[in-house]
Formats: sequence, structure tokens, C-alpha cells
Amino acid sequence: MEVREIGSLSPTERAALFDREAGLDAVREDVRAIVERVRSEGDVAIREYAREFDGVEVGNLDVTDSTAAAVERVDDDVLAAIEAAAANIRAFHEAQRPADWREDFDGRELGRRYRPLESAGVYVPGGTAAYPSSALMGIIPAKVAGVEHVVVATPPAADLNPATLAAIEVAGADAVYQVGGAQAIAGLAYGTETIDAVDVVVGPGNRWVTAAKAAVRGDVEIDFLAGPSEILVLADGTADPDLVAADLLAQAEHDEAASVVAVTTDADLASAVVAAVEEQVPDRERADVIRGALDNDASGVFLARSESEAVLFADEYAAEHLAIVAENDEELLDRIDSAGSAFLGPASAVAAGDYASGPNHVLPTGGRARLVGGLSVETFLRSTTVQRLSAAALADLRETITTLARAEGLEAHAASVERRFDRDDES
Repeated sequence: MEVREIGSLSPTERAALFDREAGLDAVREDVRAIVERVRSEGDVAIREYAREFDGVEVGNLDVTDSTAAAVERVDDDVLAAIEAAAANIRAFHEAQRPADWREDFDGRELGRRYRPLESAGVYVPGGTAAYPSSALMGIIPAKVAGVEHVVVATPPAADLNPATLAAIEVAGADAVYQVGGAQAIAGLAYGTETIDAVDVVVGPGNRWVTAAKAAVRGDVEIDFLAGPSEILVLADGTADPDLVAADLLAQAEHDEAASVVAVTTDADLASAVVAAVEEQVPDRERADVIRGALDNDASGVFLARSESEAVLFADEYAAEHLAIVAENDEELLDRIDSAGSAFLGPASAVAAGDYASGPNHVLPTGGRARLVGGLSVETFLRSTTVQRLSAAALADLRETITTLARAEGLEAHAASVERRFDRDDES
């Protein structure tokens, strides 16, 4: 990495930073073919894709019975960590749950009520790593919302990871299927002989998973389209460069396509962060992956000419993870509207949010934080507005309603109101 000045970035360099994409175009057509085949052939297609893509001969797709046994298989310290994280995640999401309400607006009793979706599918990644944290982050908010049937899809393996299965059990999923990739999303969206079709599909995954979510959107709800991990650290001269570097490397180890950025007005800090990054990389087990992420065109250490330029950069970047390490961190946060999750102060390691502090780690990437927030209880809820009008309240609105209805050429709308008063006049 090297320090670059924000003011000196070319249009091409700015596009690489702010127009990040998840690489979906390269796999979109192949994914559509997978989705359509699973939709038409069901379990047969899923088993063949498991053989082709995962190198696994799948017998039973339904492995629900294996989760309880996994709790007995994992080490005690791993199970304790899963349970502690689950408790924090559940507490945070219970605080999110909205309450039904009604208020009187001059004779118009108006309100809103919330009801859970009936079913939800949670994708839990697998492959080269295990992600028990993703199981907790996907299942728990659905259960807190009151979803009756929560199912999980996770990639098949000769021996499914016990930590992931234990997390699925602790979180309270109702069914678990060993199926991964685009075929898992298709199975959850449309159902197969074994897999239950669901109302909403959520959870992180690779570009094949993300492209499949794009393909089924409209036939089933999804959370959002998410790509590789991202972090932007906004720091002043009080920040510890070693800790800034450590947070950058923590997100870089996810994927060579991850984007990791630090922004500061302090030239000495910028240089120190670059030096700390170079010093720490060799000590990391996934150093090759980290190097790939550091070389990403959307990564770097950037020097701003002013605090305002730094804030504008951070807001436009709209990072999945925004860490602010500065004396005026609250003031800076107030000036940045777009971020998936914000971490304030030197002790707020982004990895805490990845695992155990409570907020959800399934977050928008690629600048989509400008449009949507992360996975939450609300993802699994539908709302209904409620209205009860008194006769006097309708009378107050009578002229407004009928005038607008006739302006739109909808005479029956106007008549539906006028008739109520005609009946009163007749009586």
C-alpha cells in the first residue's frame, strides 16, 4: 500500500473506489441456468451440482438431525463462545422489534401493526471456511421477529463443520439442508422434493450466491445483494496506526476482492498506517489473501486536505464497516449518512461486530449503504396500516376526497363517500 492524496485521484481511480461491484456479470448467465434447472428438476439437480461443484456425493439433503449432535461434538470453549455471541445478538435484535401502535388524529384512529413472515431461508456459507457467526446473524433476527419456520442451507461436505451446525442449533433453526451456491438459493426460493420454499432468502455468500439472489428476486424476497467485505477507517492524529492496520487486515483476510481503506488528514498517521500494514501482513495466516485485497484498486490509505474532504470521501464510499477513531468521533458520525455499521473509538474493533457485540454483520456492500441498511428484525416483518374513521372525520375529509377522486376520473371513488352521507340524509 502507499499513501495517495484524495485531491490527486484521477476519474478512473475514483471510479474504482466508488463504483465497486461484486462481479455478478461474469456469472449471471451460468447462474440463471442453474436456477432454472433446480426449479424444474429439484433434488436431482441439486445432487448433481453437489457432485460437480463441491465434489461431494450427497445422500440426505436434510441434515436437521445432525445439529443437536454437533453441540456435543464441539469443544466446550467454542460452544461457550457461540452461546455468548448468540445471547448478545438476540438481545440487540429484541430491542429492534417494533410495537404495534394506534393514535387519534382528530377522529381518524390510525396506526400500524407488524406481523412476521411465515417462513425464511438463511444461507450460511461454507466451502474453505466455517461461518458459525453467519448462522447466528441470519437465524436469530428471524426467530426474534416471530418467523414460524426458519430453514438453513449450507454447502455440503463429507463431514459438515460441527461449529456451524452447533450455531444453527443454538440459534433455533427448524430445518437444515446441505446445499450450497446458486443451487441453494434456487432451492430455497422455489422448493424441491426435500427443501421447503420460503418467503424470504437472506445471508451472505460468494458472487454465485449473490447472482442467484438477484435472479430469484421478485419470486421471493431477499435481504440485499452483497459483495466482498469492506472497511473504511476515518482517523485523526490520535489514532494508533497499529490498531488501524489491524482492522484493515482483519477485513482483508476475508477475500482478495475485499476493499480496505483508511482516510486521514494527518500525513504522519497515513505513513505510519502503511508501515504498520507492511509489518503485520507476514504474521497473518492468510497473508496471500490479504495481499490480494491490499492490491485491490478500491483499497488504500488516503490523505485528505481537510476534515470536510475526508467526511465527503467516507460518505461517498458508503462502506460496509465504518470505523471512526478520532477525538470528535460522534460529530464525524453525524456528518456521514451512508455506512452499513459504524464503530466508534479505539476499543471498538470491527471484529467485535463480526462476531459477538450484538448488531448484525450481514451488511450492504458496494456502496449500497447509500440505499439500504443491514439485516434486521424488520427484514422478516410485514406491516399493515390500520384506519378507523368516525362519521365526523369522514365529513371533514368529504370534499377533499371527492374533489381528488373526480380530478382523477374515478367517479366510483367519490360515490363511495357521497353514498354514506346520502344514506344519513335518507334516515
